[in-house]
Amino acid sequence: MKKTVTTRYDVSEHLRTPEEMAAYLEACIEEANGDAAFIAKALGDIARAKGMSQVARDAGLSRESLYKALSGERSPGFDTILKVIRALGLTLHAEAAHTTG
Repeated sequence: MKKTVTTRYDVSEHLRTPEEMAAYLEACIEEANGDAAFIAKALGDIARAKGMSQVARDAGLSRESLYKALSGERSPGFDTILKVIRALGLTLHAEAAHTTG
């Protein structure tokens, strides 16, 4: 029997346009269920797609600190999240939650 060869899936290889990046982030926010580290990891995926060095420069952060902040192993400060979102060319917005009851 022939062995199946697999490769690790890297979502950053599939995020090509700002619209795809925004849709991915929005989907991750919906799935995160309040997990800030999960959202930070999603931002890291987008930053890798865009080029981590350029995003770090645009955000005014070192590349190393950006990797750490967006690793998904911890929750970065909200100021870092805002800098990264801006550097990615995305915006953060809010809308009223639709509740039942």
